[in-house]
Amino acid sequence: VQLQASGGGSVQAGGSLRLSCVTSGVSSLDLMGWARQAPGKQRELVASLAGRTTTGYADSVKGRFTISRDNSNWNTVYLQMNSLKSEDTAVYFCFVRTTASGQYWGQGTLVTVSS
Repeated sequence: VQLQASGGGSVQAGGSLRLSCVTSGVSSLDLMGWARQAPGKQRELVASLAGRTTTGYADSVKGRFTISRDNSNWNTVYLQMNSLKSEDTAVYFCFVRTTASGQYWGQGTLVTVSS
């Protein structure tokens, strides 16, 4: 199973970025999501998606971030991040969970928000 995350970069506060994560090597996915880890902090769950519509968000990103699944490619998940704040600066990791074989993580993509 491989996860390829992309879309990170540098942006000013108030700006937007969209992260993408493509999964290969699995035939079905129960859960897809994103977590992040800021310097000196523990990794925290940011957003999750079960199926196409059951979502969950950390309180810190509710109303600003949206997780979604590609309509054409079931193995691709996005994280649209709007109204970015300096405290959103972190390495963002995508993950997937399958009933058959457990949870897998992508390599991480860096998001830097400057104020």
